[in-house]
Amino acid sequence: MLKRLLMMVVVGGLATAGTMFAQAKVAIIDLQKAVLNTAEIKKAQADLETKFRPRQQAMAKLEQELQQIQTQLQTGAAKITQQQADELQVSGTRKQRELQRLGEDLQADVDRERNEILQRSGQRMTDVVKKLAEEKSLDVVIEASNAIFFKPVFDVTADATAAYDKTYPAAK
Repeated sequence: MLKRLLMMVVVGGLATAGTMFAQAKVAIIDLQKAVLNTAEIKKAQADLETKFRPRQQAMAKLEQELQQIQTQLQTGAAKITQQQADELQVSGTRKQRELQRLGEDLQADVDRERNEILQRSGQRMTDVVKKLAEEKSLDVVIEASNAIFFKPVFDVTADATAAYDKTYPAAK
């Protein structure tokens, strides 16, 4: 008798829990896509490309100079002296080290700035999503990468991007 009573309580509790879940308003967001589609991020990307273009061009020039040195060493072996070949080799080694250093410095600077921008924008997006959830009376907002399946009607990614752009317009 006690077992039967306990079973009825458990089944009743599960039914009530199921009803509570059925009434919850849920939304799904692809947070990365929402952030990357903002006008602020698109402008920041263009600004970064403009800012670092001179360094990329300097690297391209060094690569071209290295290619010319290699070509001279390969095709001009019969026409150049050993001393000239040695000088070209030393010059090539120096340019290779400079290219590597420039590349590493550029990558570190780009990564640092990109991470700062993404961190700031990610925090802002989280705040925007919370406000959006309140406006839409949502109980739960789930990151899309954590959902195995969802219907597109639950996706608020575009809404979040639009709300972000309205709240944080990209500076001209």
